[in-house]
Amino acid sequence: MSVVVKVCRRRTIVIPKKFADVLGIGEGSRLLLEVKDGGLVLKPLPDAIRLSLYGEKIAEVKLEELEAVSAEEQGRYIEKVKPTGSS
Repeated sequence: MSVVVKVCRRRTIVIPKKFADVLGIGEGSRLLLEVKDGGLVLKPLPDAIRLSLYGEKIAEVKLEELEAVSAEEQGRYIEKVKPTGSS
């Protein structure tokens, strides 16, 4: 697949829908840009949600395990941000 696109204001380009759909790129997606062999290469960077929905399954995590880890991390965060002198 190939297509010619125009560079717009602030050096922005629009990724045609058919390309974005094939690569799973949507609003808010992150892309890795590389200069390679005199050209520009764009590679989508998968996020946690996309990986969980479409990525290769390498392990199984039960909801209870996920909730336990989440609660533990939230507890650590709360301790970090607790105002000094509070109990």
